[in-house]
Amino acid sequence: MKEKFLKIILNPRYIFGVYLIIAIVTAISKYFRGNAINNYLIFKYTYINTLLEKNLYLQYPEHFQDSNHYGIFFSALIALFALMPDWLGISLWNVANTFIFIYAIHKLPFSDSKKAIFALLCLQEFITSALSLQFNIALAGLLILSAVYIYENKEVKSAASLMVGVFVKIYGVVGLSQFFFIKNKTKFIIAGIVIGLLFFVFPMIYSSPEFVIQSYKDWSVSLAEKNGQNQSLNSYQDISLMGFIRRILGDATISNLSFLAFGLPLFALPYVRIKQYKNYAFQLMILASTLLFLVLFSSGSESPTYIIAVAGVMIWFFLQKKRTPVVLGMLIFVIILTCFSPSDLFPKSIKVNYIVKYSLKAVPCIVVWFRIIYELMTRDFEKDYSLQ
Repeated sequence: MKEKFLKIILNPRYIFGVYLIIAIVTAISKYFRGNAINNYLIFKYTYINTLLEKNLYLQYPEHFQDSNHYGIFFSALIALFALMPDWLGISLWNVANTFIFIYAIHKLPFSDSKKAIFALLCLQEFITSALSLQFNIALAGLLILSAVYIYENKEVKSAASLMVGVFVKIYGVVGLSQFFFIKNKTKFIIAGIVIGLLFFVFPMIYSSPEFVIQSYKDWSVSLAEKNGQNQSLNSYQDISLMGFIRRILGDATISNLSFLAFGLPLFALPYVRIKQYKNYAFQLMILASTLLFLVLFSSGSESPTYIIAVAGVMIWFFLQKKRTPVVLGMLIFVIILTCFSPSDLFPKSIKVNYIVKYSLKAVPCIVVWFRIIYELMTRDFEKDYSLQ
């Protein structure tokens, strides 16, 4: 019985199947809660408003609350789902996002048992993100795929994965952190330009050139305004390194640039180790750093965004050849405080008065990110890490 259980647990196909089932169940559960599919309605009306050539970034309270913050190209991605009945559209939308993520895990160079455990350890964070019906699950997968395709010398696929992330959520541009590892940089650049132009032009087919160009201008204004709103001491966003420090100090006026002036040089520092570039483990550790950096240095980070950061943590963990008590302790810290802090594991009073108030969900990932930078600067990736 025990062997049969382990065979199931360590088989990624079973775990991936569980992911797809959860994607459907979470979507349907949100649908039957009536007003719980607000995010999906925002996405749906991105397509509808593009057809009608109505400003994509205004609020339309007769249809949904809040406003859209995705690029107009997103209207092409959501179009098929938007044309379906909502119960079916949200289910397949969640499945599509989930498939990208689990396919990315499948493409990682780990053993099947590691891939299965990887997925299991991401499961709680995946559920949190799936319940929000957002694009974060797919974005995590696209950033991983972009890096994997670079190692496989599939520059066009890598560029395509990256450009989808950029045209939907602008900070997908961090995927360029893998650029120095590309063998055929010219092919990648040309592919990126061609795909970018196609993505730019495509919405013009069902709207107009003038509307698409205006939408990009509106998008930039929307993102700037959203950033200002996120820098608050009592919102459910800015769950980041920046938000943690702002809330601990009680000062919402500390600018993002102050943190980036420190974070970007630290993030870039490992690139001085040019001799390590050839090691796939080094490339993957840069990817882990990128996934964490994207979340920790964004004022827009909220609880469902952490599927991206936790995927980075898991890449770091499964690269370790020796899982010391310190490494295991850091993983447990992430699972308990980052992954389970939104759950009923923590009393509501603790969640509201401490975890949310001080952005404590970010803290374990902050610790892991500093550890990753340390390892990137000091370790021999040919000897100290394992891909199997």
